[in-house]
Amino acid sequence: MYKPGGTIKDALDRIIANEYVLPAIQREFVWRSEQICRLFDSVMQGYPFGDFLFWRIEPKNSADYSYYRFVQHYHQKDNPHCANHGTLPNQPITAVLDGQQRLTAFNIGLRGSMAVKVPYKWWNSPDAFPTKVLALELLNTYERDEEGNCYRFDFVEEKQIGRQGDLLWFKVSEILNMSTGPDMLDWLMDKGLENEQLTEAYRVLDRLYRVIHNEPTISYYEETIQDIEHVLRIFIRCNSGGTTLSYSDLLLSIATSQWNNLDARKEVHQLVDELNSVGQGLGLTKDFVLKAGLMLSDIANVGFQVRNFTQRNMVVLEENWQRIRNALIETVQLVTGFGFNSNNIRAASALLPIAYYLYQIDSPTDFDYSSKYRKEREQIRGWLVRSILKASGIWGSGLDTLLTDLRECLRENSGEQFPVSDLRRTMAQKAKSLEFSNEEIEDLADIEISDRRIFALLSLLFSFVDFRNSQFHIDHIFPKSRFTQYQLRKSEISEEQIEHYSDCVNRIGNLQLLEGNANQEKRAQLPAVWIDERYNNPIHRQHYCDQHLLGEVPREIKGFPEFYEARRKRLHHRIAKLVNSE
Repeated sequence: MYKPGGTIKDALDRIIANEYVLPAIQREFVWRSEQICRLFDSVMQGYPFGDFLFWRIEPKNSADYSYYRFVQHYHQKDNPHCANHGTLPNQPITAVLDGQQRLTAFNIGLRGSMAVKVPYKWWNSPDAFPTKVLALELLNTYERDEEGNCYRFDFVEEKQIGRQGDLLWFKVSEILNMSTGPDMLDWLMDKGLENEQLTEAYRVLDRLYRVIHNEPTISYYEETIQDIEHVLRIFIRCNSGGTTLSYSDLLLSIATSQWNNLDARKEVHQLVDELNSVGQGLGLTKDFVLKAGLMLSDIANVGFQVRNFTQRNMVVLEENWQRIRNALIETVQLVTGFGFNSNNIRAASALLPIAYYLYQIDSPTDFDYSSKYRKEREQIRGWLVRSILKASGIWGSGLDTLLTDLRECLRENSGEQFPVSDLRRTMAQKAKSLEFSNEEIEDLADIEISDRRIFALLSLLFSFVDFRNSQFHIDHIFPKSRFTQYQLRKSEISEEQIEHYSDCVNRIGNLQLLEGNANQEKRAQLPAVWIDERYNNPIHRQHYCDQHLLGEVPREIKGFPEFYEARRKRLHHRIAKLVNSE
């Protein structure tokens, strides 16, 4: 039944008293600061902001579940997750099934703060995450903008609170401990307000007081049935709208409610953070980790379906969690050691068969560098690169079926080796062949630096590069800065040729992998000049040119077209030789 829940102040008091908590099936707080501001504006304008759905858990059942606290001081880097509340035995609990984002918005705006990364600041910069509090500007003209907002709420730093020229920022949290009447007038007069400004500002401040302290705007539907399966169905149905809630969010919530010894949400989030801290980061998500858990635990189907998240399956997942974790960490260390990062990996799903193989062999901690596993590493690297190079997309449609079949293929080989031939055969049967046609090879010989496959192709062509111990850049052999229309005309390149020069400069025929320091040293020098300076010994100079398939390097930019065409032919030949081998 629907019930009155009192004022916003009453709801905050219940959060403080742990009467309102978040069940483990809830997701993270995902609202942005602008959404919080819009909510407060809606409240001030008297707009309805939705009913809440609460689950009343009886004291005898309260210890059966774990709970989370509402976010109060949100920090995008250091405190982005809800804190674990643990169990709350033998007391009545009101668990919030629908309304977490709104209640958290009130909690942050009226009791806490937000620290969100400033654009263009480095993640590790000490001033990248300034702490800000919700403030209301009291000298606004109060005319609705294009989006219907009337009151100017914003998150500002504490030093901005008070009079700032024509602005007067009021820290919204102060309204909780402020009395109506004299308290408000004293605060406003202390800021130098008088006459019409004082009257208007007082009206706004009084409105804020009333919507927080006096108006009973909270209403809710209370579910009293104690069966968790029934509650999960309600939860999934209610969370299909609003801020997008991915299916993996719901399934992670289900896993969290069914694990007995570990906190699934905490474990998954921590693992995602740890995986993305390896190397330059692969941009992995909780979706990837959850799918890996299904695949490595040998759960029948790796799809994100509720029937895969049964109590029995979640017990298996929890029991195998440490081994799964180890396999994923070793997989990421291996793949980043190949030089991959979030900009060039294309599809994280390509890592899952590798993780399953490592899981089978108990993820030896030296797999990514020991000479004992050199052959297996090369097999994995070759298979991974070729799957990424396929323009048609190996890891797109039909993914769950493909992963399930690849897992079966790996299981049949019992981890004795990474079965490249069998995997390719399985993929071909699913119309995901790793064989490259002549047309595909032609396409690869012409791809541009903007194509996300470019690194994978260069790493296949120039396998001598040691990505594990050095950072390599994709370098323009003939510097791009020499190919502006001005520079080309200055070099007496005809107008008819300028378009051809510009078209070729960013294609693979003019690209190579170059160690970072060497690339910085090279800068805008023409390649022949730089090679002469760096390699005084003719033998070393020739070795460098042979390694990179450079051939004869012209000393002037006028020789670029001939150089480009000759190198493209050499690259084409090597691509054709490599992509269809194992």
